[in-house]
Amino acid sequence: MELNKTIIGMVHIEALPGTPRSSAGIAEIVAAALHDAALLAEGGVDAIMIENMHDRPYLNRTVGPEIVSAMTAIAVELRRQIDLPMGIQILAGANKAALAVALAAGFDFIRAEGFVFGHLADEGWMDSDAGELLLYRKQIGAEHIQVFTDIKKKHSSHAVSADVSIPETAKAAAFFLSDGVIVTGVATGEKASIEEVKAVKSAVKIPVIIGSGIDAGNIHEYLNFADAFIVGSSLKIDGNWENHVDLNRVRELVSKVEK
Repeated sequence: MELNKTIIGMVHIEALPGTPRSSAGIAEIVAAALHDAALLAEGGVDAIMIENMHDRPYLNRTVGPEIVSAMTAIAVELRRQIDLPMGIQILAGANKAALAVALAAGFDFIRAEGFVFGHLADEGWMDSDAGELLLYRKQIGAEHIQVFTDIKKKHSSHAVSADVSIPETAKAAAFFLSDGVIVTGVATGEKASIEEVKAVKSAVKIPVIIGSGIDAGNIHEYLNFADAFIVGSSLKIDGNWENHVDLNRVRELVSKVEK
């Protein structure tokens, strides 16, 4: 997937069966995901990503077969009905599972956390997995699926790697064959530092993606320094990630980029 000021709209999948807040069956969950994806597509986004954000609290790296099978069922139906590039993230850090689902569903990319440098996440300590993940990608014949990787990711402590700057972290990710690096703020919906984005863009030749805090009011600040934008919260009703997609918000953001 070529990235050139690409807007990647986020579909936050409703809580999956077996997770603490689950209340809906697969058919209902699929219908809700299709509803949001269709609005994102109608509003003009360039790509769509799905994520199991309602499954909190998240497991660390390893999720159960019920999560993988549910995400596969959702992804396959989205791929069948929506004609846009698509990606997936499975929280938290279940990067191999995401890659397997992406391959089964015909998706184009995954978002991977913990690719380089271990860090302390909400879920506990998370080791880096670049080698394991890309070996797995090769083994299952999924080399056409791009792996976009968070660096110094949100909702995490990076004290143990405090002496490694974010540009150096980006260089390490590029050296370990990341297809693009994702820069975020400190939490969901929080803006990334423009200075950090500039520094990362100067440090690597691979695409730089903003992974949080983008809205119609601030995207112009980043357009010269980023190749793509993963946008979730600001495209939802009332700007709340837990709500469904608001078509007017999608159109407003897309129009700002087109201008």
